[in-house]
Amino acid sequence: MLKPLQGTYPPYLDNYIHLVTENDVLSALKAQEPIIQNFFKNISEAQSNIAYAEGKWTIKELLQHCIDTERIFCYRALCFARKESASLPGFDENKYTFISNANTRKWEEICKEMAAVRNSTTCLFESFTDEMLTQSGLANHSPVTVIAIGFACVGHLYHHKKVIEEKYLVTTQ
Repeated sequence: MLKPLQGTYPPYLDNYIHLVTENDVLSALKAQEPIIQNFFKNISEAQSNIAYAEGKWTIKELLQHCIDTERIFCYRALCFARKESASLPGFDENKYTFISNANTRKWEEICKEMAAVRNSTTCLFESFTDEMLTQSGLANHSPVTVIAIGFACVGHLYHHKKVIEEKYLVTTQ
């Protein structure tokens, strides 16, 4: 199934979807395996506890945010693939992150959880038919298709990987 067209998802997902170079959602999900298996695991426990500025999330909190968001996106995708007609609620990412207790966990555990969530996401999208991928529903009062949600999962992780590279793991020379 090809990338979604603008208008089949809310504008706030546009940036994430444009970060995905693949035209197939399953290829895009699988293309991120090296990031999940290597990039995150190469961040040390000490680095994972760092926030790049006061009031910003630590890397642990940022990855927990990615996990939470992917789970919520997948719930939405499942509901819409099954033709749910109710509007699904939004969520407050800052509140979720604050309550997550990510900073009390070991980095290795959070990385393991991210890998498990992505594996589940991939299995979910492998189970969808082309018809299911084109289904849409309302999330946070905005229409979105199942396929757009899949691409948003991939783009969201790319976005936050870039934030980590540019703001957290910057080395001074």
